[in-house]
Amino acid sequence: MPRPTLADIAEMAGVSVSTVSKVLNGRDDVSRDTRAKVDEVLRQHHYMRRGTSGFEPEIRTVDLVLSGLDGSWPASVASGMESAAYEAGVHVVISRARGSAPTGGRRAQDWVDRVLERGSAGVVLGLIEATPEQLARLAAARIPCVVIDPLSDPPPDVMSVGTTNWAGAYEATNHLLQLGHRRIALVTGPPHHLYTRARMAGYRSAIVAAGLDVTPELVRHGNYDRASGAEQVRALIELPDPPTALFICSDHMAIGGYEALTGAGLRVPEDISVVGFDDLPEARWVSPALTTVRQPLKEMGGSALRTLVRLMGGEEPESPRVELATTLVVRDSTAPRP
Repeated sequence: MPRPTLADIAEMAGVSVSTVSKVLNGRDDVSRDTRAKVDEVLRQHHYMRRGTSGFEPEIRTVDLVLSGLDGSWPASVASGMESAAYEAGVHVVISRARGSAPTGGRRAQDWVDRVLERGSAGVVLGLIEATPEQLARLAAARIPCVVIDPLSDPPPDVMSVGTTNWAGAYEATNHLLQLGHRRIALVTGPPHHLYTRARMAGYRSAIVAAGLDVTPELVRHGNYDRASGAEQVRALIELPDPPTALFICSDHMAIGGYEALTGAGLRVPEDISVVGFDDLPEARWVSPALTTVRQPLKEMGGSALRTLVRLMGGEEPESPRVELATTLVVRDSTAPRP
């Protein structure tokens, strides 16, 4: 079974969480009888003595479960989470989510199975839509969960960490409007994703605020990968009246868009401006360097871990969502309308 939280220890000892915290930290403003009662519960649940006073839990393990392990997005999130975990004194196990469909004649192990087998104290999910059954299994085992960039609205009792997708998209689109562009295309991800809808709404709001109409043929959906970015950009530049600027809602798709533009003999930004989203390292490596919306991915990973640790300690969150600010990073891929 998972290690009891401070709230569990407090309930078993018949005291408040703050009293347990005082005992753990060796405070002397706790009566002898109360301290002895709390100490006994701590010993029963294998908390280790710290120095000559108080107790602390054994080093705990938490899981970071990602939809995939390739690319800069998971690496950046994992880096931020690992730094925060070191400060919090917990270990992080990183793995890729796998479905439960039969493979090779046997059932593939579900990520929840692995979490339960390891006795993890908590879970952070990245770009994964957990099923109600999976969340119920975690809740039954009293394992708290935090979701980074949820694909859909999580249940109210599940914490999530994300960024200001609407504001980032609005700022990116407005940047192109300020440069004089009026036919601005949007290449975004699957329409049912939560952050896709937020970025589409930010784009639409900026277009309408400029007194323009949103043109349906200029809004295209990909899969947040290079291939779909290239495919959608090729379709856009083949229109009878092609766009003069592209807001592409992922740096990976934007790099695919670069490939399509180069193949068509178009120059960035002389012939067409491009803005991405994420600010992955690749955005600085391509030529010209990509103007993009910075998602603080490392900070998102760190925030998710710190939130998880608070939940593991029995703290009640003030809000079910932590939202970090995006920033427009202007580089060389945008210029005034030709």
